[in-house]
Amino acid sequence: MRPYKDIEITDKYIIREFNENIDPIELMWHRDREDRIVEIIEGIDWKVQLENQLPITLANSPIFIPKYEWHRVIKGTGNLKLKIHKK
Repeated sequence: MRPYKDIEITDKYIIREFNENIDPIELMWHRDREDRIVEIIEGIDWKVQLENQLPITLANSPIFIPKYEWHRVIKGTGNLKLKIHKK
């Protein structure tokens, strides 16, 4: 089972939600098959960490994640809702 649910899926983007009660162990390092731009819609203090980098907050600006780049989400407060643009 995936640690998130997809709320809306189109050809251009996905709206994805992570529940605030998720166990942080479920937020595993992973890679995606396409470039992505991720922007936060809802959530406080959630972060993303790319391989060999320090975690950065999702609240500042959209984040580019290159295809096959290892990355993970780090739990914050409240539900996390993201808009993920696939390239």
